[in-house]
Amino acid sequence: MKHINIKVTGKVQGVFFRASTKAVADQMGVKGLVKNQKDGTVYIEAEADKSTLEMFVEWCNEGPEKAKVENVEVVDGELKNYRNFEVVKKNLLW
Repeated sequence: MKHINIKVTGKVQGVFFRASTKAVADQMGVKGLVKNQKDGTVYIEAEADKSTLEMFVEWCNEGPEKAKVENVEVVDGELKNYRNFEVVKKNLLW
């Protein structure tokens, strides 16, 4: 089991990137989270075996149909033993 942090840049917000990432992660058995960042990037924490994570990162380089991925940064992280994969929504205070 391995943990990676992924930062995806490009046109990756408002194109169903988070929802698509969750669907792909659930299919592959990847655990972790995905959330939009204020700088327009998408941040992902993912945990799975090495080969599954490689396929997951490959998908992140493509993203959903309307996304235009420019760059994907991957950094190894400390295992957090996530139980599932969740979309973190922004806390909007009105």
